[in-house]
Amino acid sequence: MADTYRPIVAVVDFHHQRGPEVERWVGVDPGYDPAVANDWQLLPFLALSDGAHAATEDFSYFTLVLKSTPERSLFGISCTRQLDSRELINRPADVTRSTVQKGVVVITENPQTFTAIREKLSVVTKAWFAQKDFADIEILERFQESLNKGFGSQEDDKDLYFGLSMRELIHQFKWQTLVLFKCLLLQPKMLFFGSNCEKMCLVQFSLISLIPTLMRHLRDCADPRMDYYATHVEKPTSLKTSERASLLAYMGVPLQVFGKGSLFGPYTPLQQLDTLADQDTKSYMVGSTNQLLLQQRDRYADILVNLDDNTINIYSPSLRSALALSTADRRWIDFLTQSVHDTWDENIPSRPKDMGYAGSEEFIRLQFEEYLLSLLSASKYSRFVSNHKGDPKALLSEVEGDPSNEFGSEFMNQWCLTENYALFERTTDSHLFDVVEPRHPCAGGLTIEDVQRRLAAQVSELHLDERWRGSKEAVGKHLSTGRERVAGAINTLWADIEVMREAQRKRAEEQKAAAPSPPGPEEKSAPKVAQAQASVQAASSRAGAYISSWGAWASEKRKNWQKPENSTAMPTIPASSSSQIWEAEDSIPAVATVSELSMQHGAQSTPTSAETEESNSKAAREERDEEEDTQKTQQEDIATQVAAEDPWVQEKI
Repeated sequence: MADTYRPIVAVVDFHHQRGPEVERWVGVDPGYDPAVANDWQLLPFLALSDGAHAATEDFSYFTLVLKSTPERSLFGISCTRQLDSRELINRPADVTRSTVQKGVVVITENPQTFTAIREKLSVVTKAWFAQKDFADIEILERFQESLNKGFGSQEDDKDLYFGLSMRELIHQFKWQTLVLFKCLLLQPKMLFFGSNCEKMCLVQFSLISLIPTLMRHLRDCADPRMDYYATHVEKPTSLKTSERASLLAYMGVPLQVFGKGSLFGPYTPLQQLDTLADQDTKSYMVGSTNQLLLQQRDRYADILVNLDDNTINIYSPSLRSALALSTADRRWIDFLTQSVHDTWDENIPSRPKDMGYAGSEEFIRLQFEEYLLSLLSASKYSRFVSNHKGDPKALLSEVEGDPSNEFGSEFMNQWCLTENYALFERTTDSHLFDVVEPRHPCAGGLTIEDVQRRLAAQVSELHLDERWRGSKEAVGKHLSTGRERVAGAINTLWADIEVMREAQRKRAEEQKAAAPSPPGPEEKSAPKVAQAQASVQAASSRAGAYISSWGAWASEKRKNWQKPENSTAMPTIPASSSSQIWEAEDSIPAVATVSELSMQHGAQSTPTSAETEESNSKAAREERDEEEDTQKTQQEDIATQVAAEDPWVQEKI
């Protein structure tokens, strides 16, 4: 039917009991159901991807088979949104959940128009949900009409690549971008996984677009049984080197990697696993957002591309050895990676920051096109060399050896076993190397520059600056936290000490207030001074008594000294002189020594003779010495007794 070629619109609803289902079609004849006519039983699951409920807006891209004669592939894009069921103006009776989830789907035969369709589809879906009345589909009808009028057959190659940023792909995977490209040519079982469905699908379209004009020749990609392109393609008989399309066709481009036995499903639900496991399915490129398929990767994938952690895991040993990049390959992809890195702009990733040509989308695609044409030419020359080993003159003088080894000998061996290479060999001329030089774009042996570039790239991939920055921030954060904790602990400790001291102080004040007041310092010192004065007075009294007794004893001795020892009469002393002597005696200080007193009295007495004087002097000296000893002993005894009786004196001593 003719109107099937026109873009059509469908609404897919998630019913809480029946699950995903097609609710209505827009742009088809009344009473006609394309899902029934074409056996699109999986369309609801393709339109509502796993995990779509976790996002405000989500897009999925998928392929369908059109049951026509002959069969062909169609491409679908779905925009899914959600709405709170309480906000609905006319809430249906079968809506029992709190959220309504629907997807608006556009089905077309031209995937190169997806970017333009995607922008309109997003606006239309948002506006339709804003009406809060899903029964009103006027906006969807106008949208379908605009698709028929505005999107016809587009011949401009730029439209094929618009919105599929190769710069982001290289920035994300770097040198592994070439690994993915060569893996696509080997036609293994490629599985892409990512939680973001739209990004996962666009990465696959970006990779496919690296093969020139392949986006225009995907009519067999939806089912492994279809092989229309291989059975209808013809070998070019002419070449116009000035025309790019003629050159590409003469070189056998596009390489049909999605022919018989191959499948392309940008988003593949779990309900399609039977097709992947079918024995007729030899290779495919599919994407999934379900963890269950990721857990069975060993069964369904030769290579797994995880977009969540930017890793590529190759599970097939033969595929791993074939995808090992040669020195020339690594030199070539490092050059592209560096050109993207030098012109990278975080705000506008798809455009170089200097607005130059180097590192742009066109620049990257042209480099991959040159690489592919060189690969095709080198493969033809390699076969030509093997067929003319005995004729050196037939070989190209400017080419040494087998140039295909620059692309990897193991890769070339496995590529020659694929379906796309067999079709290329059958539909191309054997002397393609006369049109394109059979040489790797970065041919040559390993140089010091290669080693330095490789080491710099490997060091850059380690992200040491980011790791050190993260470690330094973490250490600084931990140090700051530790410092705060230590300061807090010290402050808490001091606060506890202050509280304890304050409690002790209050307790002491309470005890002091409860107990009788102790004597003050002046009251304590007053008894001590009075006691000391009393002790001194007692000592003075005892010393005065001692002096008095000593004075009486000295008077007796003096009288004895005045008596004459013989008959010679002593001279008479007048009464006045005697009284003066005793007055002088009374005036002698109490602390006068015996020798001083004797000298004073001796000076006033007059001996009668020399013998008497000598005898008296001797006796006086002996007596004086004895008295001094006695006096000293008594003074020491008195001082000792006073000190023993008075603690204050003892303390002072």
